Amino acid sequence: MIALGEIITLKRNNDFRRIYSKGRSFKSAVLVTYVMKNRCGSTRIGITTSKKIGKAVLRNRSRRIIREAYRLISDDVRQGVDLVFVARGKTPFVKSNDILRAMKKELKEAGVLS
Repeated sequence: MIALGEIITLKRNNDFRRIYSKGRSFKSAVLVTYVMKNRCGSTRIGITTSKKIGKAVLRNRSRRIIREAYRLISDDVRQGVDLVFVARGKTPFVKSNDILRAMKKELKEAGVLS
């Protein structure tokens, strides 16, 4: 795990696989969010972009706008959950406000956004 400021990121493959298999998923046209409680008491996030998204420039843009959208709402997210955000095909082509709107909707639906 690496902390970006105060955001703790998931890096290990088995953490991602555990969340994919046991966590709840919430989908929109631009983002898929997996949510699962953890025992460490802090919120950890992971961002996944597959090669289906496009070349490296598009994948990096997707990760950047997802990370920025999360940063804007991170203070409102309840502690003690693991979140994995998966970019979809439309993600690199939409504005960050669209990602933020989708992320808020999914996290509110999951019950982790105040």
